[in-house]
Parts: sequence; structure tokens; C-alpha cells
Amino acid sequence: MEKQTAIKQLTDTETAAFCSQMSMILHSGISALEGISILKEDTKSGEEQQILARIFDRLTETGSFADALEASGVFPGYMLHMVKLGEQSGRLDEVMTSLTSYYERDAAISFSIRNAVTYPLVMGAMMLVVILVLVTQVLPIFQQVFNQFGAPVQGISLLLMNAGSALGSASPVLIGVILVLAVILVLLLKTSGGMNLIHRMGQALPFTSAISDMTASCRFSGGMALMIASGFSMEESFSMAGALSDNPAFQKKLKNCEDLVAGGESMSDALFHANIFSGIYARMISIGQKTGRLEDAMQKVSSLQEEALDEHISRIIGRLEPTLVAVLSILTGVILLSVMLPLMGLMSGL
Repeated sequence: MEKQTAIKQLTDTETAAFCSQMSMILHSGISALEGISILKEDTKSGEEQQILARIFDRLTETGSFADALEASGVFPGYMLHMVKLGEQSGRLDEVMTSLTSYYERDAAISFSIRNAVTYPLVMGAMMLVVILVLVTQVLPIFQQVFNQFGAPVQGISLLLMNAGSALGSASPVLIGVILVLAVILVLLLKTSGGMNLIHRMGQALPFTSAISDMTASCRFSGGMALMIASGFSMEESFSMAGALSDNPAFQKKLKNCEDLVAGGESMSDALFHANIFSGIYARMISIGQKTGRLEDAMQKVSSLQEEALDEHISRIIGRLEPTLVAVLSILTGVILLSVMLPLMGLMSGL
């Protein structure tokens, strides 16, 4: 048997695009097998051809769309689970439509978070580079000038110049330490234990813990909306959507919510008291249950939470930009003053 080439898992955007195409195909009355065949003929990418060929071959053998997607090895577990339920219930077309919305929303959330994290990291790296260049390259030159003229350097000027000389001589070690820390970070991101450690560290920081909590809640509400739209009850949706979050703090909230429901509280009240949803969101869900429009209410809650997350991230970025610029300006000014003041004293004594 020919060995299959390993293919990386699809991103949320790619998964949403596939679900959208299959939703359109299934709603048009075309079978999943015919749909995959059409997609295989239309695509020009070699990797996409390979993925669709795996799906087509397995679907031909088993007749199960969920098994065929699982055999490809590129789709997330939650999608596979939902597709299997959609096949069993005869609502695969509706499930694919809901999955399209879910992964589009998840991709938007991930994009917002990456922007929020990337900007301060880039600014921080630029600040570090500028300061290191000033300290290790500029200050030692001025120190040599002062030594040649026999001018005494004291206080913070002497401290910074000595630090620059020390960093300059230890730069190979410093670069090595940075590379080791980068490798450790990459390894942590690839393991579940490492991700849990990063989550716990993030909870200690005010702005990252808020983003982490809001992201977990937003994805949970998106999962709930998808499950309810697929015909599941509130309790079933809660159980399956809760499995989507890998945030330890949010998992504790879910466990607390389950305990409250077991104690006799309604699901909407339990979601509020467990601090999963705010009062207005819990009230919307309660009204949705009473009026028989739970699906619409849950979709609205999910959309509002996504908007709230985007606004929160935008506010953080808006505050970080002037703060980082101010910090960089102050540090650069302190370094330059530590050179200019002794230089002015030297020139006035000539």
C-alpha cells in the first residue's frame, strides 16, 4: 500500500471555506460524493487535490462523509463530531452551514488576538533593539572620548556605560539565551501541557487574562449557537460546546455551572452565576427559551460577544500604542541625556 504524505491540518479560514462549499453543494441536492468529485476537478492545488482524493476514496469505500473527512487527517475534531451527528440526524446540509459560520467567527477571533499580541511584541522588539544599539554601540564610543579627555563620568551615565560594555562583550551569550527561550516557547505551544502553562501565566496578567476569558466565552457561545441550530437541546449543547475550550479557568466556570444546574437552577441562571455570561446575555437566553426562539437568542449572544471581544482588543491596542511610544521616548531620552550632560560639562571646561 502506498504511504500517504503527511498534510498539515487546515486553518479555521480554510475549514470555513470547505464547509461553505459543501453547504452550497448539499443544499443544491448534490450528494457528498458528487460534491467532492466536483471540488477535486475544480481545484488546481496539488495539496488540495491530495486531500480531496483521500476523502473521495474513503467516501467511496464506506459511504460515510464523517469517516472520509476523518481519514484525510486535516479537519478539527469538533467538525468531525458535528458532521457525524449531521449524517445521523439527516441534517448534514444545515450542519455544514452552521459550521461555516462557526469557523468564520473563530477565524475572526484568532485574527483579532494575533493582531493584539503581534503589535506589542513587534513594538517591544523594536524598543529592545534600539536600546541595545544605543547602550552597546553608542555609549562605549562616548566612554572612550571621556577617558581620552580624562573627564570623570558618574551616576547613571557611568552605570549605563558600564552596562553597555558588559552587554557588548556578552552579546554572543545573550543571543544564545534568547534563542533558547524562543525554542522553549515554540515547544510549549506545541504541547497541551505547555499551553496550559501559558494559560496559567496569562491569567496573572490583567489584559491577557481578560482577553483569554472573553475568547473562551466567545468560542463557547459560538459552539452553543451551532449546536442549538443543529437541533440539540440546551443541555446537550452546553456539554459539547464546553469541550471546545482548553482554558483551565474557563473549565472551572463550566464545572461550577454544571453544579448549579444539578442543584436546581435553570441553565440561563447558572450561566450567569458561574460568570460565563453577563446578566443581559443570560436574560436573552432565558427569554429565548420561554418564547421558543432559543436558536436566534444564542446566535445574537454569540455575535454580541464577538463584537465585545473586538472592541476590547481595539481598546487595548489603542492604549498600548501611545504607552509603548512614550516608554521608548523616555528610555531613549534618558540614555542620550546620560551622554549629553557629561559632554556639555566637558565642553564647558575647555
